[in-house]
Amino acid sequence: MARDNSPQVRQRQQLERKQGRRASYDRILIVSEGSKTEPLYFNEIRKTFRLHTANVEVRPSELGTAPIQVVQYARDLFQYGDRHKNIQPGAFEQVYAVFDRDDHDSYFDALKLAESLDGTMRNDAKQRVKFCAIASIPSFELWLLLHYEDIKAPLHRDEALKRLKQHIPGYEKGAGSAFVTTYQRLEIAIQRAHILSERHSAYNDPEPYTGVVELVELLINLRQ
Repeated sequence: MARDNSPQVRQRQQLERKQGRRASYDRILIVSEGSKTEPLYFNEIRKTFRLHTANVEVRPSELGTAPIQVVQYARDLFQYGDRHKNIQPGAFEQVYAVFDRDDHDSYFDALKLAESLDGTMRNDAKQRVKFCAIASIPSFELWLLLHYEDIKAPLHRDEALKRLKQHIPGYEKGAGSAFVTTYQRLEIAIQRAHILSERHSAYNDPEPYTGVVELVELLINLRQ
């Protein structure tokens, strides 16, 4: 019988080979509000620690930058996949939606939607999937600023960015290399972020808070 070498068969075989080569740890989907800053940062971590590309997928939201849209896109990308991005439906064990408080009207609705999705969806292995909102108050830059300052009081996102630029001259959102630049101070940032988490949660606006530490530690602990 002639071998079926159609494009569809070749694509399926390539996917099967890719999935067969993936590492033993959970497959993780990260969807971010920002189209550059956060994806570049998390991809830097992935490359630095040589995390398997079949296990860690980082994508910006394509529905919009409002928190509720980030969560909805993460949900939809998990449920339906995207053949143009070689993402199959249900192909993850953990899903993370990364967004900022800023002045977004849908911020609290996004937190509640993420909570409602946690453990309610099943992946392609019929396992319940972790779905988690990774929020920052006021913004992702707070996480970077914690590498240099022990932030304890509320601050506006513009102030966070201004102070960060004092420590990283020339820093601009989406410029890249943020992880490499701040890496030597990572441990102290982790400690400071955990202290903030003990005092506040993502719901305690305007108190400073960042869940980014949870995702950073997860990725770093995946290294082989």
